Amino acid sequence: MIAAERIEYLQNRIARFEDQQAYKELFIGLYSYLYHFAWGFVKSKELSEEIVSDVFIKVWEKRKAISGVENLKVYLYVATKNISLNYIDKQKQANFVDLSEVSVDIKSSYADPEQLLITSDMMERIQQAIYQLPPRCRLIFKLIKEDKMKYKEVAEILHISVKTVENQIAIAVKKIGFAINFDISRTLPSHVNG
Repeated sequence: MIAAERIEYLQNRIARFEDQQAYKELFIGLYSYLYHFAWGFVKSKELSEEIVSDVFIKVWEKRKAISGVENLKVYLYVATKNISLNYIDKQKQANFVDLSEVSVDIKSSYADPEQLLITSDMMERIQQAIYQLPPRCRLIFKLIKEDKMKYKEVAEILHISVKTVENQIAIAVKKIGFAINFDISRTLPSHVNG
C-alpha cells in the first residue's frame, strides 16, 4: 500500500499539474487493493476490474476537484464500494447488501524474516482461523491488516464507528489466537479483554 504522504503528494500533482505519471503511480499502487475490495461485493473478476477502472476514470475526469478531498484513499474505497453496490442494485441480485454478506480473501504476503519463521502448519492454522471469521469481521481484518488502513479510515468506508472496528479486530485477534493456541490476554491492553 502506498504511504498516505505519497498518496497526498500524487493527489496534489494530479489536481494541480494534471500529472499523468502521478496518476499512473496512484493507479498501480492502489489497483489491486481496490480490485479485491470490489470483488468482495460483486464476485466477478471482470466486473471488479471494470469498477476499479471506472473509479480511476472518474478521478482523472474530476482531477481538479480532488484537491479538496481530505483523504483520497478513503475516497477511493468509498467510491469503489458505492459503484459495486450500484451495480448489484441494477442487476437486481440483491435489494440490500449487508456488510456481513461481503466476502473477502486475505492474501498471505509475509516477507520479513520474522514472519518467515512461522511454520507452514502454523500459517495454515492462521489462514483457516481467518476464513472462519464472520464476513464483516474478516472484511475489517483485511482492511486493517492487509490494506494497512487506520481504524478511522475503515470506519468511514463502512459507515460504522471506530469502536466497532476496534471490537471486530479484538474479536479477530482473539479467535486467531485461540486457533493457534496462543494466550492473547497477555498481548491485548486490559480494556480490550473481557
